[in-house]
Amino acid sequence: MTESTPTPGPDASSEQPDPRRWLALGVIAVAQLMIVLDASIVNIALPSAQKDLDISDADRQWVVTAYTLAFGGLLLLGGRIADYTGRKRTFVIGLIGFAAASALGGVASSAGLLYAARGLQGAFAALLAPAALSLISVTFTLPKERATAFGVFGAISGGGAAIGLILGGVLTEYASWRWCLGVNVPIALVTALAAVRVVNESKAEGNTKYDIPGAVLVTLGLVSLVYGFTEAAKLKDPDSKSTEVLGWTDPSTLTFLSVAVVLLVAFVVWEKRTSTPLLPLWVALDRNRGGSYLVFLFVGAGLFAMFLFMTFYFQITMGYTPLESGFAFMPFSLGVIGAAGFVSNLLPRIGPMPIMIPGLALAIAGMLMLTQITADTSYWGFVLPSLLLMSIGMAGVFITASSTALVGIGSHDAGVASALLNTSQQVGGSLGTALLNTLYAGAVTAYLSDHLDESPRTATGNAFVHGYHVAFFWGAMMLLVSLTVAVFLMNAKKDDVPAEAGLPA
Repeated sequence: MTESTPTPGPDASSEQPDPRRWLALGVIAVAQLMIVLDASIVNIALPSAQKDLDISDADRQWVVTAYTLAFGGLLLLGGRIADYTGRKRTFVIGLIGFAAASALGGVASSAGLLYAARGLQGAFAALLAPAALSLISVTFTLPKERATAFGVFGAISGGGAAIGLILGGVLTEYASWRWCLGVNVPIALVTALAAVRVVNESKAEGNTKYDIPGAVLVTLGLVSLVYGFTEAAKLKDPDSKSTEVLGWTDPSTLTFLSVAVVLLVAFVVWEKRTSTPLLPLWVALDRNRGGSYLVFLFVGAGLFAMFLFMTFYFQITMGYTPLESGFAFMPFSLGVIGAAGFVSNLLPRIGPMPIMIPGLALAIAGMLMLTQITADTSYWGFVLPSLLLMSIGMAGVFITASSTALVGIGSHDAGVASALLNTSQQVGGSLGTALLNTLYAGAVTAYLSDHLDESPRTATGNAFVHGYHVAFFWGAMMLLVSLTVAVFLMNAKKDDVPAEAGLPA
């Protein structure tokens, strides 16, 4: 470590744990669940919102993109604001702002207003997400309890999206798409009131000067990066039935990705020179923390294949309704939640790597199983076992990586380290969206070209299934990259995780 690396705080065993820490965990967990739910619940509501607000096929992606751009671009700044302004204060502000933005989206009378509301949701989520994870880091100082807290966080991160699909299906089918946004308002406000009472304040000591140039460079760089990924996955002719996308060589894609590279390289150079960096580079350059960020990056990219293309498979190929699709994902959520309790108890005993590596291997096996699905595949006999394999594996990955990402981080930098973990997952999800959608579209087009002798209906159905296979295979390859990182880069031992527990509450 460099001389700028802060040392951990005093031994946790010398301090009395916060008596309200478990209530605080419940409050933090609800906020994290709301963030995770928001992406999938809005995806289910999108077709109804598009019809109600007369949004064109070309513009509907902005309902998703406005959120991801703001969220991914502002996360690092949000993490530093949490560190310097106070994590509890930032957490409460994020909840109130998220409620207001959700209310605005729920009553939106035009497409533009809905896009603006989604962008505001992303901005306040960028305050809320790093504050939530860093609050867990500074609230739980005993190793076993911290492992349990990270278990809850990991279970929500892994299983929340599937719960969102069910809730979105119920609200859209039996109420209105507007409630998919409006439901956040009472949840966020009640959570904010509870946080005021049971969450303790904590913030960085010492130098708390904001790195404005660094914030501008990294925010614009991440926005350009995420938007470049989105451009690559955009359909060339969204008003037709063609699946052809712009791809990676389109001038628009190349422009945004090139600008992103320039800005992010400039950010790294600036961070090396400034005395008050937004992101101290030692945070990311440690092999265990850096490895955790890479694992989250590629897991986010790979796991997207499962959620996106299984949704297509359930609804287009199998003919499920949105609500039925949501329930079909339920075993994934239950698997993550069920395995999380076991993993959190095991983590302090054997350390993170003996859990993370088998977890990734199980997830890869489950993803590869999906490359064998057909239009006649049994859900109970084949799809369900593959979902359970992935869910159990992901419980081991989310919990251990959330823990190792904060190994050795002092209280001064807990927020920005947490933000970097969220940024990795967000950028990974955007990368997965673009890359896997591009590969899927190419596979479908190639299949149709090679099977002109089949009837159009048969060829189209088979082409979609072939596209799913290709997407699932490359999703598994993304997970394989994560496994390679865990095996060859990370070396966290059992004693390393308790060592981070020395953070002052």
